[in-house]
Amino acid sequence: MNLARQLYRLQELDLEIESDEQALKRVTSQIGESKAVLKTKDRLQSEQQRLEELKHQQHSAEWEIDDITTKIATAEESLFSGRIKNPKELASLQQEVEMFKARRDRLEEKALGVIDQVEQAEASVAKINNELETMTVEWQLQQKQLAEEKTRLKAALADLKEKWQQLSEQVEPDTVEFYQELRKGKGTAVARVEQGICRGCRISLPTTDLQRVRGNNLVQCSSCGRILFLA
Repeated sequence: MNLARQLYRLQELDLEIESDEQALKRVTSQIGESKAVLKTKDRLQSEQQRLEELKHQQHSAEWEIDDITTKIATAEESLFSGRIKNPKELASLQQEVEMFKARRDRLEEKALGVIDQVEQAEASVAKINNELETMTVEWQLQQKQLAEEKTRLKAALADLKEKWQQLSEQVEPDTVEFYQELRKGKGTAVARVEQGICRGCRISLPTTDLQRVRGNNLVQCSSCGRILFLA
């Protein structure tokens, strides 16, 4: 393998390494907690808290209704027992019973409204929970695939770097250093020659340069300075 071909192969390996390193960085950045899952968890927690508060309101209203119902029953029992003979006391007790009943009616209306809200909140919690379960399954599958891709990329990178090292050892260190500096400045250090044209700058090469390239010499393009490689 002539020198230009070796450097061109080094460049191909470098490009593959760069591509896989970028892919590895991208995959690694996607591994971890999902913002969408965390946001849905927060929504679920908020809705569950709201549901608990509504249930507490419902129970409080029901307890108060039960208490007033007991008071009404006690008052009506006294009212109709015949034990109270004083008309004023009877009238006062009757008024108290009516007040209790009016209050119970208001509480029952309020309790019905709270029950509706509880049912809506329960439906909302169930819906968000289903969303979370679906998202979690998808996220876990994605994380598994990302972990597998990360492992594959790391293995591929190790193999590419080993090949690069083995090939670079076949070239003089000064030449490898020159290639690396050239690549650092231009992005690509070696350009193919096709139909007498440097594919790095797309300019036709002088005849003398073409002859030198065909003679397996290490030649730089007189226009862009890249090393010329004739396949």
